[in-house]
Amino acid sequence: MNTKPAYFTWYELITTDVTAAAAFYCDVVGWGTKAVSPSRPPYRLFTMDDVSTAGLMELPEEGRKMGATPRWMGYVGVSDVPVAADQIRRLGGVIYVPPTDTDIGRISVVADPYSATFGVIDRQQTTSQQPVDGRKPGRIGWHELFAADLKREVAFYSELFGWQKVDTRNHFTDAYLALSAGEHVIAGAFTKGPAEPDPFWLFYFNVEDLDAAAERVREAGGLISCNDEELPSGLWVAHCSDPQGAAFALQGKRKNANKVGWSTEWQGFSSQGQLVTPKARPKN
Repeated sequence: MNTKPAYFTWYELITTDVTAAAAFYCDVVGWGTKAVSPSRPPYRLFTMDDVSTAGLMELPEEGRKMGATPRWMGYVGVSDVPVAADQIRRLGGVIYVPPTDTDIGRISVVADPYSATFGVIDRQQTTSQQPVDGRKPGRIGWHELFAADLKREVAFYSELFGWQKVDTRNHFTDAYLALSAGEHVIAGAFTKGPAEPDPFWLFYFNVEDLDAAAERVREAGGLISCNDEELPSGLWVAHCSDPQGAAFALQGKRKNANKVGWSTEWQGFSSQGQLVTPKARPKN
């Protein structure tokens, strides 16, 4: 199956309070918002410098009755959504929303065999995020899979999208896998802890000052747990949830690293994967 571009090209927040969530992320990340159309349910866009970065919509009542909770979801761009959906089903995945034409393109909402939710999209109508956009403020800078069965889940995505494991011996722990789409390293994966939620994808939003963004999360009613090690890239990261309970992450520089102490575990999110890859320190 030809799945190009086969990297995450769109992101979407599905929540129980669109108005409150919009205000929260505009404050924390610095996004703006705008309406797309009077569709049902209404669909809004988060924007950064007038460029669409993600979507925002109400969690459907049917989903709430089935136990669905607020969450961020990423869409992988493919050449043909119906073909991708058939392949997902054949590989043991689940189709929650069959191929459907929407305001953002033709989509299907699915899950891998271990229940990690994601989407596939073609004919995309919004501005697709390119891998190089992952360095820009206000864009999604990293994707991370909290896996139940690391080997089998990575095999699923590799067969579906053609993703490859990357040799990262100099940067990551043995328990952490990095994945590439073509020449771009796009995601990481590691085995989730037993106290953590069901398998899921976590998305990292770029901020210029992690300390300031962390304070905005707290002031706006979210929860946050920041890592106390600097990554090889010079960035610091934090796991968060918004007031409605959707998990997300932040990454950025720290201007007050000597003034603020961070815990490294919160509500089952422990400092694993990308979070335990500290910047190399000079030997004494």
